[in-house]
Amino acid sequence: MARSASGVELLGMTGTADGPEMDLIRDAVTDAQARVRFFRLAFGAANAQQLTSPREAIGTLEGYYRTSRLSPALSVTRDLPRREVKLAYLMALCADRALPMGGTLAFEATGPGAWQLMAEGPRLVLDEPLWSVLRFGAGGAGRALRPAEVQFLALHTLAEDMNLTINFVADEPVLRMATR
Repeated sequence: MARSASGVELLGMTGTADGPEMDLIRDAVTDAQARVRFFRLAFGAANAQQLTSPREAIGTLEGYYRTSRLSPALSVTRDLPRREVKLAYLMALCADRALPMGGTLAFEATGPGAWQLMAEGPRLVLDEPLWSVLRFGAGGAGRALRPAEVQFLALHTLAEDMNLTINFVADEPVLRMATR
């Protein structure tokens, strides 16, 4: 990824690679870098001592959803333990599955390990067996999880490791999720 970004930068410096094609390439590289940063935080290792700055937490989330049908809002003013950021990002990925037509994701850190997420959109679709994974683990779905659904098990496992539970309530057009 870094090589791609450097290559694009070098092409831009020559002056011969300007135009809409170059803009598309720059945008594609920027989006790919944002996705990698987001997935590193959402699925990477995180111990209790690692901290994430508000700038990184907000910037990574906004970068990931920059060209998405979802608009996130995360308001934090203090460094957060990386595990808490990971928890919030996994919640976002789960909520993303419930909003097929897009919408908004509003996060609030309410205390150590405690997050509230309000997801709202024109259409709310919950696959109940899939969402039961948040309460009961892998067996809750009654079927094997697909690769695009691993965030549910990852969120359940992380919450369990942090001695938290994930609660959710769906009331069209709003999905509320919270940890406690």
